[in-house]
Amino acid sequence: MKANGVEVPLFIEGEAGPGSAWVERQNPARTTETVGRVATADAGETRRAIEAASRAFPAWSSLGLDEREAQLMRAAEALRARDDELAQLLARELGKVLPDCKGELAFGNAFLKHSIDATRRLGINDELDDEQGRLLVTRRPYGVVGAITPWNAPVLLAMLKVGPALATGNVVVVKPSPLVPLAVTQTLITIAELLPPGVINVVQGEAEVGCTLVSHSKVRKVAFTGGVVTARSVMRGAAETIKPLVLELGGNDPAIFLNNADLSPETMTRAVFGTFLNSGQVCMAAKRLYVHEFILADFVDAYREAADAALVVGDPLNEEVTVGPMASPEGVARVEELLEDARARGGTVHTLGQVQNGFALEEGWFLRPSLVTGLGDDARLVREEQFGPTVPVLSFQDEEELLVRINDSDLALASSVWSADEVRAFALAQRVEAGFTFVNCHNRVGLSLRAPFGGWKQSGFGREFGDAGVAEYLQLHTINRPATVRASGTSTTGRAYPGV
Repeated sequence: MKANGVEVPLFIEGEAGPGSAWVERQNPARTTETVGRVATADAGETRRAIEAASRAFPAWSSLGLDEREAQLMRAAEALRARDDELAQLLARELGKVLPDCKGELAFGNAFLKHSIDATRRLGINDELDDEQGRLLVTRRPYGVVGAITPWNAPVLLAMLKVGPALATGNVVVVKPSPLVPLAVTQTLITIAELLPPGVINVVQGEAEVGCTLVSHSKVRKVAFTGGVVTARSVMRGAAETIKPLVLELGGNDPAIFLNNADLSPETMTRAVFGTFLNSGQVCMAAKRLYVHEFILADFVDAYREAADAALVVGDPLNEEVTVGPMASPEGVARVEELLEDARARGGTVHTLGQVQNGFALEEGWFLRPSLVTGLGDDARLVREEQFGPTVPVLSFQDEEELLVRINDSDLALASSVWSADEVRAFALAQRVEAGFTFVNCHNRVGLSLRAPFGGWKQSGFGREFGDAGVAEYLQLHTINRPATVRASGTSTTGRAYPGV
């Protein structure tokens, strides 16, 4: 720890370096406090990291899965020993409350083990030798994987890419978000120091670094989590060398409360945190609440009561606080703009929760959580992803009409259906246009290591979590000798189609 906070370097081929410049990062809860500084790279240093990874790939990919597992599990143990330290750092640089930071680190660590187990389940070879001939299908790593990760869950979302990439025999160059880079870089360096040099490389920086990473010919696959605008640039860069992508791009996620939804305090508290975890800065958070008109008034009362009891805004390091600041002043300004538009359209903004005793919100980038009633479908707060601590509630009568309304969006990441009838909930969920639908929950409580997660439409493609998320980092090689060329005396003119 330096006098002005932690100092996070570049990490290339097993060595820390200063990069081309240093950028300081502030505590969003107390913006006069410097948490640390990060070294930034340029295009040349990014290319050096890619070349280092490329050199490390042959030896790492040739290791047996048991040996890769042994090395990765040693790294996981080293991470566990730093959990408290890294959680504190993450809370201070991001503003996420400390219990959530600890949970993020634990989940990311567990995902390393899941990635090994899934790789083992997927197997290496499928082979058939029968009357149709001999067919061998092998699964092989791509090589160098470029991982570009966001700021809102930096450790977890990096591990969703690094874990399966390394388990399947790839090597990685990671570009964390420059907004919240400190804890995730320290996490990655802790792992990298226990692996062969070049297997993990970390470069910080802005667009120049990202463009170099996605367009380089030796980067064979790119995994990106972020916004749609940046994703378009990523796709253009990847197109230069026709490389495959995994994209998770956020959403404007509807939560549907049917006329028999449970409105108990326990369920409503679950619904409240479905929106307001990490101050609403979660890609899969509930961002539009659709409530059957039969229960609307009772729902609003129950939701506000649960929120007032559960939400405490303040210092994310305080054990009583459940909502911290936003990560940037730009995020605050965007949510305030959406709320201003909502008021202009006749919406009513209901402030939720409490403020930590004695804490001055004006010292940081804070917004009080809010629920907005009285809006129509054309309001910006309904049409756009707010990515902050506010949510609109709208009513519906007919489920068919509701499906038209909620599916009328270019984004389709997550959704949820709330009902006392599980059969009815699952039936409706299958008609929602989304990559993932929660039932009677929303957000992180509904995730599972075994459940593939990803988007439809402009929310992206490819999957994370589950075996499908690990399979993204393996490519198929098919070797086939058909029976028609194996048998003695069989014609080998190559003119016939199979089975003709």
